[in-house]
Amino acid sequence: MKKIIGFIFLIATISCSNDDAEMISVDNPEIALNIPADFPEVNSFVSLNKPTKYGVELGEKLFSDKRFSADNTISCSSCHIKANAFADLNPQGIGIEGRVGLRNTPPIQNLMFMQFYNWDGSKQQLENQPLVPIITHEEMDSSILEVIGKIENDVAYKELFRKAFGDENITPDRIYRSIAQFEYTLVSANSKYDKIKRKEGESFTVEEAKGYETFLQKCVSCHSTALFTDQSFRNIGFPLNTNSNEAGRARVTGIPADFMSFRVPTLRNIEYTAPYGSFGQFATLRAVLDYFDNGVLEADNLDPIFKKNGNRIPLSEEEKTNLIAFMKTLSDKEFVK
Repeated sequence: MKKIIGFIFLIATISCSNDDAEMISVDNPEIALNIPADFPEVNSFVSLNKPTKYGVELGEKLFSDKRFSADNTISCSSCHIKANAFADLNPQGIGIEGRVGLRNTPPIQNLMFMQFYNWDGSKQQLENQPLVPIITHEEMDSSILEVIGKIENDVAYKELFRKAFGDENITPDRIYRSIAQFEYTLVSANSKYDKIKRKEGESFTVEEAKGYETFLQKCVSCHSTALFTDQSFRNIGFPLNTNSNEAGRARVTGIPADFMSFRVPTLRNIEYTAPYGSFGQFATLRAVLDYFDNGVLEADNLDPIFKKNGNRIPLSEEEKTNLIAFMKTLSDKEFVK
């Protein structure tokens, strides 16, 4: 009799355990990223943090949460605005209390293909980047522990963390990983240029075609690959930011030869990301091209492309007009909607 009762108890225990497991188990599939065939290889860290259904949902929610800032007024999405290819319209980033940052807000598209993050390449792993704006005085001026203290009792967050990671524990690492997962999904590869390359019935206008020719002659050495950046760091003689904290890539490496060198920006969606330059020196694309044509600042480490051409990239007025027409074919209208 005791054996029968014990057997019944064992079956009941197993049944309850299975019910509990079903309650805890959440289907959280990886998201297919549909990587364009001609794009570079993804950053090696992506494989360690593959985007999942609920990881991305959680990351997008965190990306838009103003509680990340000390006074609850600024979120990541306050500066990284979708309509501007996740940049903004300010010369330099604006943080809490109207504080002005050191640099122009960079767009955050196609990040999983990038090997460096921030204009000076201070981060090589996207998961290490979100802490930077959180703790920077001119941006959010907070701390990750303060952020967790604000959201740890939020029922919606508890549920999302459980779905994304298996339990409700909110940790710094999980916050960074979720935001990165969301950012990995921001792939822009559906511009007019892309459709032409894919032979989908689009074609360049005469101006755009001439602009593409000029681009291949005078721009492609820096703005190469399908990303339209070779991801190198170059001093191209832009007007200097006299802020004593600015040194470009040299802030990271400590090497004088890197002084005022910045990562080559992508030209994708450049129509939406004005103003231009490391601290928004130029209001328009025409102003940038005029500056190249008129001559850039001399520097010991000025990029050789400028050095060998008398510190300039000579451009006729027609070439400038056509180049801008071509660059606008890199606008991905669906991406910014």
